Amino acid sequence: MTGKISAYIKEQTCASICCVTEEGLPYCFSCYYVYNSGEFLLHYKSAAATQHSQLLLKNPAVAGTILPDKLSALHIKGLQFTGTVLPADHPSAMSALSFYHRKNPLALAIPGNVYTIRIDTVKYTDSSLGFGKKLNWNRSEATVEQ
Repeated sequence: MTGKISAYIKEQTCASICCVTEEGLPYCFSCYYVYNSGEFLLHYKSAAATQHSQLLLKNPAVAGTILPDKLSALHIKGLQFTGTVLPADHPSAMSALSFYHRKNPLALAIPGNVYTIRIDTVKYTDSSLGFGKKLNWNRSEATVEQ
């Protein structure tokens, strides 16, 4: 993943995630996340009983957005991604709990599970790079298209 995309994800704290109901309808939720830049993973905490957690057990495919923590009408930035919520026993997800709590120690006081999203594709928009400039990344190709 390019340095610009990775730096942007690391600087932000909140994502909007969309999954799909059994009826094929979109269902969105927001969460605080921690970014594992070495493996291009997002870790977030949520209760197992939530509707989105139950939906993701059946269909782990997700899409999401990450907007700047501080919005600016002058500088348009944002990121769209697709990914997969990994099972808790997946090798990339096994360290999620300690990774998340190392970055957010106060979250230890909040009950819930830490989940891992493997980011598969990214489209990043940043108007400071030029009007309409977008960077694309795809895990399977591990390349950047401009």
